[in-house]
Amino acid sequence: MSTPRVLSVASEAYPLIKTGGLADVVGALPLALVAEGVETRTLIPGYPRVLAALGTVEALPLPAAVAAQAGSAGQLLAGKVQGLDVLVLDIPALFDRPGNPYVGPDGQDWPDNALRFATLSRAAAEIGLGALGAWVPDVVHAHDWQAGLTPAYLHYHNGRRPGTMMTVHNLAFAGKVPLAMRARLHLPREALGLDGVEFYGSLSLLKAGLQFADRITTVSPSYAAEIVTPEGGMGFDGLLRGRGSALSGILNGIDDIDWNPKTDALLAKRYTATSVLGRTANKVALQERMGLDIDPDALLFGVVSRLTWQKGLDLLLKALPDLLGHGAQLAVLGAGDPGIEEGFRDAAMAHRGRVGCIIGYDETLAHTMQAGADALLVPSRFEPCGLTQLYALRYGAVPVVARVGGLADTVIDANPMALSAGVATGVQFFPVTSDTLSGAIAHTAELFADRDAWKRMQANGMRTDVSWRGPARRYAALYRAISAE
Repeated sequence: MSTPRVLSVASEAYPLIKTGGLADVVGALPLALVAEGVETRTLIPGYPRVLAALGTVEALPLPAAVAAQAGSAGQLLAGKVQGLDVLVLDIPALFDRPGNPYVGPDGQDWPDNALRFATLSRAAAEIGLGALGAWVPDVVHAHDWQAGLTPAYLHYHNGRRPGTMMTVHNLAFAGKVPLAMRARLHLPREALGLDGVEFYGSLSLLKAGLQFADRITTVSPSYAAEIVTPEGGMGFDGLLRGRGSALSGILNGIDDIDWNPKTDALLAKRYTATSVLGRTANKVALQERMGLDIDPDALLFGVVSRLTWQKGLDLLLKALPDLLGHGAQLAVLGAGDPGIEEGFRDAAMAHRGRVGCIIGYDETLAHTMQAGADALLVPSRFEPCGLTQLYALRYGAVPVVARVGGLADTVIDANPMALSAGVATGVQFFPVTSDTLSGAIAHTAELFADRDAWKRMQANGMRTDVSWRGPARRYAALYRAISAE
């Protein structure tokens, strides 16, 4: 069996830089692929936090095409961080900026984001064409719009090229820029038009990847089915239907070593699926951290999420009176839309001891939330995969999810048949409205009152294989198929 070489290119990768689930996937998948005989290197930008995290590195010259596109000098740095082989695109003029990798201090996107990530894509393409010398990838795997131009640059190259794969983590982010940017992004004139990268009067970096990659994957089978419909396709449904034979959905996994309640050093007390008593200490720790009344018997709902319309957190604000009416508590960790942030801050002020809210992200608190919350709310209007419900399953926090995308694929609803068969792992609801969310909360409260049924659901969830082992096998098979073409 062949050993494919894969270059993975993305705008973030855990543990170097993380703003969301994309980083978790990009950081964990290469490690899982080792068991499948796949050799991966991961190309990411040289943000300050990335450079600070690097240890010993090898400095490599920047390919001339990359320097020309950036309009600035730089270098490639090769190193290894916690088992992850990384290539870092160190161009200070583009990436030496504080804070969030995409947004400036004013809260707005950096105005040159298109150039920044087009340069990342150009670097990936040049490495794919042999810029590193002896190490030439068989497949270049691009993630989301920030890497979307990579398949296009390789498509327009005249000559032998590696195979390409494009993974869509969220179709809602199209990476749109004005048509006038075509020349600055070093795209040929033929890139314009419906068969190129034009998208409703703009250029779309995501469309570039969808149009020209040899294979397209997304992060759950249900999301792959949703995005070929007008309702779920975000304007790309026609293109994706036309490329249906190249499209597949591979469910995400999680790093089940880093996320393991038996060994997690971030918890107040560790525990296992056969002995969940340790969850009580974590629940108390969570209540203390969130300013909630210390009550081990109260049903504690947790939220770890971007606070946005997509995630349905406005619906939770509307359903909050019903949640509190069941005597439950709510702990919220996240950031996002100012109006939703304000809504949860106001709720925490109005319901002291019952609602706790921390705006931002804290990795330790995220682990405590999964270990201490009784149930984890994920009321997303659409969800390509979702990782928070996978962490919840792993930690025995019963997920309460909208029946969409990867949420539908990963949680077994506690309907009467599933409860009777003893296979339920959580609660699903649909359609995605505040009323149906309130119904799901009521159902969760009923289940919580039946402690035997609740313990069975917790145990079922904790026994579920949410690792990368199965997904890694499917990715490896796709890499080999692309390499053989």
